[in-house]
Amino acid sequence: MAVTNLPVDNGVNVEALLGVRDALADTPEIAQFQWRATCSWVKGTHSKSSVDTFYGFGGEQHHKTTFTYDADHPLAFAAEDNGVTPVEYVLVALGSCLTAGVAAVAQQREIQLRSVQATIEAEMDLHGILGADPEIRNGFNGITVKYKIDADATSDEIRALVAQSQKRSAVYDAITNPTNITVEVA
Repeated sequence: MAVTNLPVDNGVNVEALLGVRDALADTPEIAQFQWRATCSWVKGTHSKSSVDTFYGFGGEQHHKTTFTYDADHPLAFAAEDNGVTPVEYVLVALGSCLTAGVAAVAQQREIQLRSVQATIEAEMDLHGILGADPEIRNGFNGITVKYKIDADATSDEIRALVAQSQKRSAVYDAITNPTNITVEVA
């Protein structure tokens, strides 16, 4: 019986990504990006955000559609639960960024993925955000990301995929390193 090796296809165009990386070496100014979101208050703790444009590759760019996101607080917080909480969006962003990285690194290393699932959990003490105890921080006490990955790879290779994804994740970096934030009122 003949054995045929099928090419690995995780849906990531690594050649294009590497082409962009190579182009950036010759024209570093096109690597400067500005990501944008617009958030509008609806009612109570409900807000609606949209993402449509960004700046990159030396000019204005548009997503193929405008993406919208509802955020709110749950019924248990005397809110209307019209969307996930803003802190849950942080978890979604972290899991999405790390998981995209796993797929890209696996494609580059010619590792076929069958399934990837990340569970992201964060602990928080509400005494901080509610102002009940000024000694307790408003944000997360810690975040845990747990992966279940089924792939044509050894356990060590899978751990290396996750480690490389973590190393290159913009969201992981933004959460784990201080980021300057300027808030202005027009």
